[in-house]
Amino acid sequence: MSFDTGEFLLQTVPFARTLDISFDKVEEGLALCRLPDRPDLHNHVGGPHAGALFTLAETASGAATLSAFGDQLSRAVPLPTTSTIRYRKVAMGEVVAEARLQVSREEVVALLDAGQRPEFDVAVEIRNAEGVVVAELTVRWTLRPNR
Repeated sequence: MSFDTGEFLLQTVPFARTLDISFDKVEEGLALCRLPDRPDLHNHVGGPHAGALFTLAETASGAATLSAFGDQLSRAVPLPTTSTIRYRKVAMGEVVAEARLQVSREEVVALLDAGQRPEFDVAVEIRNAEGVVVAELTVRWTLRPNR
């Protein structure tokens, strides 16, 4: 892709900037994003609020999607359609989300080429500083063809 996926996402999704989400790594179909430990993002037990965790994971899934399909933006808009989240442990401190595309890029582009509106999943794990998974998310994305 000819642009910085993380920078592009932060420019086009202001809410991600509000939370100070940063990108550690973005490559085709993979993104690692970080949420800082900020008191104004905390919940009632002193860790990151569930909404902040969800936003981190959804942002990571968007970066993974853009990294795989950014070259398709002239003909299709990536949009999340559904998300499921499972909170496994209480998160404390800084957390990192790792998002991975669950389908091949070629398969999705072939559906788009055939005039279809492809849907695909991106799996996300959120880990604490010790590497323990504190939440898991699956985000279903679509590439909606431009009219």
